[in-house]
Amino acid sequence: MVILLAELLAIILSLAQPPYVYNPLVDLAMYSLFIQWEALSCTAVLCLFRGQFRKVSDHWTAAISYGITLLVTLIIAELAWWVLSLDAGYNYLRYGHTTFLVRIMGISAIVWALALRYFYVQNQWRVRIESESEARFQALQSRIKPHFLFNCMNTIASLIRRSPALAEEAIEDLADLFRASLQDTHRPCSLQEEIALCKRYLRIEQHRLGNRLVVTWQLESVPQDIQLPVLSIQPLLENAIYHGIEPAPAGGNIIIHGETRANEVVITISNPLSQDSGDSSKRAGNRLALDNIRQRMASYFKKDNLLRVDQDSNNYKVTLIIPRQT
Repeated sequence: MVILLAELLAIILSLAQPPYVYNPLVDLAMYSLFIQWEALSCTAVLCLFRGQFRKVSDHWTAAISYGITLLVTLIIAELAWWVLSLDAGYNYLRYGHTTFLVRIMGISAIVWALALRYFYVQNQWRVRIESESEARFQALQSRIKPHFLFNCMNTIASLIRRSPALAEEAIEDLADLFRASLQDTHRPCSLQEEIALCKRYLRIEQHRLGNRLVVTWQLESVPQDIQLPVLSIQPLLENAIYHGIEPAPAGGNIIIHGETRANEVVITISNPLSQDSGDSSKRAGNRLALDNIRQRMASYFKKDNLLRVDQDSNNYKVTLIIPRQT
C-alpha cells in the first residue's frame, strides 16, 4: 500500500508540471525514485520502532510516527540535494537549497498526515471488527440448548437410584461438555478431542435412548490432529438425535463419515428422518444450531460455505468442511 500511494503521488506531481517546460517521463522517473526511497525508508524506520509503539497510546504513536517520517524525509531530501548538485543542469536546483527543502517538506507533511490518518482509521476499523467478531464467537460458542440440558438432568436423575455408577459417569460427561462450552475461544481443539467430546455426549444419550440409538463411526482415513472450533460436531449429533432418532419409535442409525481431500477434511453426519421430524411445531430450532456452527466456522477459518445441508424424504445429511491449515 505504501508503494502504491508513493507511486500515485509521483504520477500526480509529474502530471502537474507543464509539459512544455520539462520532460514528463524524466520527471516521473525522478519523482518515483525520490518518493519511493523516502516512503520505503520511513516505513523501515517505523517498523524498527514498532516494539516501542506498543508501549504507548495510539495518539502518541501517531505523533511520534509523524515526527519520524518528517525527520527521515528531511535527511533524504538533504542527501538528494547533494546528489542532484552534481548535475548543475538539473532544473530543480534553480530554486535554491532552502526552497528545495521547503517544497519537499511541505508536500511530505501533507501526504504523510493523510497516509498516517488512513492507516490509523484502517487499524481502528480492524480492531473493532476483530473485537466484534471475538464477542460474537464467544456468544455463539457458549450457547447450550435447554432441551439437551433438561434431557441430561432427567437421565441422571433416573440413573441415581437404578445405577449410581452410571449416574456419576453421566455427570462427569456433562461436566466435560460444560467445560468445553466455556473454553477459551482462542484455543481450538483437535478433531480427536472433538470426537472424544462427542462420544461423551452420545454416552449420555445412550443411557436415555438405549438400543434406539445406533452410531456408526467411519473416520479411519481422517487425520485426527486437524484443528477446528470446539463443539463444532457435537451440536450436529445433537440435532441428528433430536430431529431424527427421538421421533422414530424404532430409533435409527447415525452415520459419521469422514474423508480427506487436497486441502480439507470433510465430515458428513447423516440420520434417518421420520414423519414427526418434519413437524416444525414439535421439532423447531434446527436452523439455529446450524447457523451457529456456520458462523463460528466462518469466523475461525475466514471462509464461507463450510457447512452444507442435504435432505430427501428419508435422510438428512449435514456436511462440515474443515480446511487444513499449516
